[in-house]
Amino acid sequence: MVRLLAAVAALVGALAWVAPAGASSNVVYGVQDDAWLRYGPGTLAGRVDTLQGLGVDVVRYTVEWREIEPRRGAYDWRSADAVLGALHRGGIAPVVTLWGSPGWANGGRTANWAPTSGSTFAAFSRAAARRYPYITRWLVWNEPNKRTFLRPTSASVYVQRLLNPAYAAIHAVNHRAKVAGGVTGPIAGYGGISPVDFIKAMARSHARLDVYAHNPYPSRPQAETPLSGGCARCSTITMATLDKLLRRVGKEWPGKRIWLTEFGYQTNPPDELLGVSRARQALYVSEAAERAYLAARVDMLIQYIVRDDGEMAGWQSGLYDELGRTKPSATAFRMPLAQLSRTGSRVVVWGQVRPGKGAQRYTLQRRVGGRWVPVGPSRLTTARGYLRRAIAATPGTRLRVWAPDLHLASLELVVRR
Repeated sequence: MVRLLAAVAALVGALAWVAPAGASSNVVYGVQDDAWLRYGPGTLAGRVDTLQGLGVDVVRYTVEWREIEPRRGAYDWRSADAVLGALHRGGIAPVVTLWGSPGWANGGRTANWAPTSGSTFAAFSRAAARRYPYITRWLVWNEPNKRTFLRPTSASVYVQRLLNPAYAAIHAVNHRAKVAGGVTGPIAGYGGISPVDFIKAMARSHARLDVYAHNPYPSRPQAETPLSGGCARCSTITMATLDKLLRRVGKEWPGKRIWLTEFGYQTNPPDELLGVSRARQALYVSEAAERAYLAARVDMLIQYIVRDDGEMAGWQSGLYDELGRTKPSATAFRMPLAQLSRTGSRVVVWGQVRPGKGAQRYTLQRRVGGRWVPVGPSRLTTARGYLRRAIAATPGTRLRVWAPDLHLASLELVVRR
């Protein structure tokens, strides 16, 4: 009877929590690492198992037009079939990016050049949607506001030759599909266009989209956190200035949802120039998860990447280092824990327990004299694994979440001033 009463009390506590107004309580969290997924160590099935262990909801993956259709009308889906099929069988929803023009479609140029006609990209998009009817989340191109990924770097070219043709083609095949446009980078870069200006120009070009996607990387990694330090008056859009994205998208396409499709902090070691410490990267993984959850209309956050590149010229924002050793950020991804607010001696913390289906049992713990001591009885998360607790705690108090059924503990959270 005592156990039954305790379980009922925990359930009541979980149900009593109402998400903050505007919060996207159904936000999904995922990763992107095409190279690791295709060519990483071990087997593809083993790599999907790793993603399942991280509690990944979705995986962003690029289906490169140039690779799939090297000659017009001649499709080779083998590489995409292998990866997308493995994810689907593993219960992980793919988020597919269509990118990379073949030479026959763009006048013999490199993959970042737009096709000369939107009809060719529409045909490829239609073929992809038919090939993968279980995929309902699509991204059209990647960072078209940057010269690296799209030439000519023009919102009208992007809308007329890529986004609108793909939108119509995919919806003609799958009425359940969500087609995201934009997928903009946080800064213009050399020869590029700021995301603020690109969004405005897309709207003037009559862009058709179900969702707006953006990659809100920090422009100054050592100075910006997911919560603060961004440039409010600049035309850049980072996680720290996410409200700018919400306002601009809301103005141009009222009511449209938002996906954050690439985000991450590189670590030092090994990146001494742009990296932050591994402990700080882990903290930012938790804070970014919290920020996405709290933001109105945001339904997705993608961590880039899973495993650090072996070459220093590559990207070093993985949850694992180049040798496959676990970084603290992997634990933060599985069980994010962040401070929402502090008023006097009252602190509100937010977190999530992953992986797992349905409400999860957890205990909030406080570090006392070298031991982790429960702060009240065990409770249940929401059905999506979320938790929110208000407790008495002074700055410097060390907290963590313990999930007994999963035998997992979050990283410790130090209460800040």
